[in-house]
Amino acid sequence: MRGMQDMLRQAQMMQKKMTALQEELKTREVEGSAGGGMVIVRATGGQQVLSVTIDKSVVEAGDVEMLQDLVLAAVTDALKKAKGMMEDEMGKLTGGFKIPGMF
Repeated sequence: MRGMQDMLRQAQMMQKKMTALQEELKTREVEGSAGGGMVIVRATGGQQVLSVTIDKSVVEAGDVEMLQDLVLAAVTDALKKAKGMMEDEMGKLTGGFKIPGMF
């Protein structure tokens, strides 16, 4: 019975560490870009988009469809990097063990 209690205690400690790490990662920022840096998107590890920066030359070109594509690509890039950061950091904590539903 003692072994089971130790295992439960370790699981609870791991859960607390994971929760703390998830909260910390929500404040970390990543940057995604498209068009060679013509559109830059900053996002958090919590998948929240913070800002979108568009180079004036893209706007001056007047190609709305291209601008839309660049913004979408930059947002996708930023969110992909945010997810990757979360997975990498959680993997370090869990020793690479994948816990279903965590990321």
